[in-house]
Amino acid sequence: QVQLVESGGGSVQAGGSLRLSCAASGRAFYNYAMSWFRQAPGKEREFVAGISRTGGYIYYSNSVKDRFTFSSDNAKTQVNLQMNSLKLEDTAVYYCAAGLGVVTSAIRNGIAYDHWGQGTQVTVST
Repeated sequence: QVQLVESGGGSVQAGGSLRLSCAASGRAFYNYAMSWFRQAPGKEREFVAGISRTGGYIYYSNSVKDRFTFSSDNAKTQVNLQMNSLKLEDTAVYYCAAGLGVVTSAIRNGIAYDHWGQGTQVTVST
């Protein structure tokens, strides 16, 4: 049974940092695309950052680029998201996602992913 379990969310003041982690289990993930998505209240889910199936490329949304850093072990059983310089607009539930058939052009499309975690809340305040 595939499980993606996120941790590390919490409340932080604007300008602060948090580190999210996702533990993946239940099968081999080395050939999966692994990504972080987020969903704020009243908004659609959006792509944050992710790694390609081959592991050769890491992608970021423009809104987090230069502030967030995606990392993963080689087996992609642990993926992390280091979030620095957090802004109020980063407040959301953050989800870890895994997809076997996610091609590069679809990495930002949540529909392409097979498995999702339960999410972890990140709240940024003044």
